[in-house]
Amino acid sequence: MKIKVVTICGGLKFQKEMQSISRDLTLNNGWCVIQCVYEIDKTKITQLEIDNMVKAHYKKIEISDAIYVVNINGYIGNSTKNEIEYAKSLNKEIIYHEER
Repeated sequence: MKIKVVTICGGLKFQKEMQSISRDLTLNNGWCVIQCVYEIDKTKITQLEIDNMVKAHYKKIEISDAIYVVNINGYIGNSTKNEIEYAKSLNKEIIYHEER
């Protein structure tokens, strides 16, 4: 069985949920999950740091087999929509946490 590599995509307001989902996907499916969770809620970060996070996140999508979209209550923000489109342009599998 090939181990699937997936990058978690979703709004930072779902940080705790994404950590839990990442753990569950690894334990239940045996997937290699690349998280995108950064504890930045109360930390001031610079524009350069934001740009670096975005570049790194898109690289994570490139090296993954799929992205796992955390769309709790159907919410998908603009950044996540862009990540989905980027993943589609690379012919990556798109997996949604909740049915669409």
